[in-house]
This record gives sequence, structure tokens and C-alpha cells, in this order.
Amino acid sequence: MAEDVRWGTLGSAHIAESSFLPALREAGGGRPVAVASRTRAAAEAFAAAGGIDRAVEGYEALLSDPGIEAVYVPLPNGLHRTWTEAALEAGKAVLCEKPLCGNVSDAEAVLETAHRTGGLLWEAFVFPFHHQMARVRELLGDGTVGELREIQSTFHFLLENPANIRLSSALEGGSLRDVGCYPVRLARFLFQAEHDGGGATAVWNEDGVDVEMTGELSFPGERRLLFSCGFRREYDTFSRLLCTGGHIHLTNAFHPRGAATIEVWADDESRTEPAAVEENTFTPALRHIHDVLRGGAEPQHLAVDEALGNARAIDLLLRSARAAR
Repeated sequence: MAEDVRWGTLGSAHIAESSFLPALREAGGGRPVAVASRTRAAAEAFAAAGGIDRAVEGYEALLSDPGIEAVYVPLPNGLHRTWTEAALEAGKAVLCEKPLCGNVSDAEAVLETAHRTGGLLWEAFVFPFHHQMARVRELLGDGTVGELREIQSTFHFLLENPANIRLSSALEGGSLRDVGCYPVRLARFLFQAEHDGGGATAVWNEDGVDVEMTGELSFPGERRLLFSCGFRREYDTFSRLLCTGGHIHLTNAFHPRGAATIEVWADDESRTEPAAVEENTFTPALRHIHDVLRGGAEPQHLAVDEALGNARAIDLLLRSARAAR
């Protein structure tokens, strides 16, 4: 049997504890051997809580460890470029939280580093690896609902802590970068194309961060994404795929769990099927990464192939929303 992939984590973000570590154990083929934080005390507390082998003070010390093969980067957006590039330069495979970077120039620089080093880099949009998306692609491809013309997608949750990093301009926060990026990625994934226009309006906090946004992206063939995102209402990720012969409703396109469903409307009739498998939503992506690193699969959804389109779309929408203020 192949030896487990040895993972290191940069930082002690909540998503590492709630999603990455449980999925790593569920996926099999990998184990968390180290976590780094700016202070040893923080790293030790996180390691103890998460069952990680050891704690490391300082991100550089973790990246210099030759025993670590892959690195998860759940740091604030404004730190993604620095530490993703450093991990690639250190010869690690990298799973970087979305967005890959908070702006286009940083994203281009990181992708250039990935090209130059030949390093494997994934942006942590995990839903393209889900069974649900394979089923949706099947429904769109077999003529059940006709041609996909419009996607309507929301991603909201209530953020009440004013000190949360998502509300920091310096750390490149904001609702579009944090959750609105998901509908953008969904549209690019399902349309299999890049946007050719768009615009948005937003609600801003005193630090110049968008706390709510609505907008549109147009795609070749007069297709479109209509989206909304924000931090000011209850959790919601509902998506509708509107087609020439029907429509598909997804209660949670991005992180399906429990009672999540796919509802298909065609010929004036509807049917509903379960969307989720009983596993953490990060699990299929990590299983794939482990297969790639052990030579059992060709890499899919690499950042060098797919990340720049999202960065450019986010840039367009933010510029539009700022101009509309």
C-alpha cells in the first residue's frame, strides 16, 4: 500500500478544523503531520484539538520541512500569494483556499510560479469534484432540460462579528471574494466558457468592503449568470439552472449535505432526487489529490487551468460595483 500523503497546514483558520481535517481523515491516503502558526502556543492548541502530529512556530519552518509533501493554505486572502508562492518554491503540492488571490495581478504571479516550478496547485473550489456536479452535467448533456441559458445563484450567510477578517479591506475581504466567487465558478464550470461582460452593485462597510452584492455576468451565446451574495442574512446557497426545455433547482450547489436535493422540471412535471453523499464536501477533492500524488490519476481542476477566469470576473464585478457607488 502507498504511504499516506503528509500534509502541513498554514494557520489555524476555522475552515481547516471544520472541513479540511475531517475530510482528510475521511478521504484516506493522507494525514496531517504539522500545523504552523505565528506563535507556538496557537499552533500547539490547534494541533491538540485537531489531532495533528506536531506544531510549528512560523510558516517558513513548516515549508522547509522535507517530510511534508502537500500544504493547505487557509490564510486570509491578502496572504495567499506570498505563502502559496513560497510553498510552490519549496516543492510542495498546494491546496489554496478560494479565492486563489484577491486581485488579478497576484493571481497571475502565483500561476506563473506554478508554471515555472511545475508544482501542483489547486484552488479550493471543491464542488466540481462532487457526484452532484457529475449528475448535473449528465442532466444538461442528455437533453432532459434542453440547453442551459441562465444561472441564478445565491450564497449568503449572517456575519455578526465586526472583527472578522472577511470585513477587512487590508486582508482583501468582502462578500464577493468570500462567497460570491462560488456562483461565478459555477457559471464558468457549467457554461464551459469565460465571461464577456458584466456588472454589479453592492452595499459597503466603512472600511470599503462589500458586505452584500448583486450582479450579472454575460457569457458567449447570450447566456448569463445572475447572482447575489452577502453577509447580512441567513445561510442560503440556492441555485437555479434555467434551460430551453426545463430547469434544475439545487438547494446547495457548493457544499451539499444531509437533505440537499436536485429538483428537475421538464415537460410540466418535476422529480426530486438527493444531492449529497454521506461524506464531507472536501473529501472527493482530497481523495483526488492523494491519487494524483501517488501516481494513480491525472490531475483535474488545476489552478493553472481554471483560476484566472474567476480572478478576472471578480475584478470586473468589483470595479463595476465601485463605479456605481
